[in-house]
Amino acid sequence: MKIVWQKEKVFAKEVREALPKPKPHINTVATIMRRLSDKGFLIYEDFGSSYRYSAAISQREYNNKVVKPLLKGLFGNSIKNAVAFFAQEEEITPKELREIIQMIEKRK
Repeated sequence: MKIVWQKEKVFAKEVREALPKPKPHINTVATIMRRLSDKGFLIYEDFGSSYRYSAAISQREYNNKVVKPLLKGLFGNSIKNAVAFFAQEEEITPKELREIIQMIEKRK
């Protein structure tokens, strides 16, 4: 989805090219894009033997529909537990935590 949001309109081949190595087979990329379309996250234009995809929803909408529920489910419906997990696993730095706190304080 990130690649689609960046490029706005893409073919599966372009998505594959933008992925890091080892790159998945083109059929894998096309299947995932078709499934994202089936779920309403992507729309496509038919070009005969290929499809050009674009985002059907914004990144914010995607995060609210997919990422947020996933994180809540994994961490007992607690964003605090998610942040604590990443802090304990050293996936987030104290500087990044301070930046998050500043974002929260600005929101008030």
